[in-house]
Amino acid sequence: MIVHVVLFRPRPDVGDAEREGLFEAMRVAAREIPSVRGFRIGQHIAQPVPYVMGGFPSFPWVALLEFEDEAGLRAYLSHPLHVALGQRFNAAAEAAMIYDYTITDDLR
Repeated sequence: MIVHVVLFRPRPDVGDAEREGLFEAMRVAAREIPSVRGFRIGQHIAQPVPYVMGGFPSFPWVALLEFEDEAGLRAYLSHPLHVALGQRFNAAAEAAMIYDYTITDDLR
């Protein structure tokens, strides 16, 4: 499985309507792009727990996407709905970090 991790911080002037438009574009991409196996959005916990190291940039939002394999990730990245989502994301984001991981073990 491939996990696409997007940590992001919207620009301070992004209003509710623009943020909701971005999240709606994410929902559409999650539903309509066939290679997406999972797509979750989360917000940073307001009161960080003691193990959180300071001194790093803050990213209040995370998007976690799951794909069967790297081909699925590449199909997602080139899909027209992702291209449109990327344009909307770039317009709304002040900063972001994006990583892709191959997940091999379930430690349960």
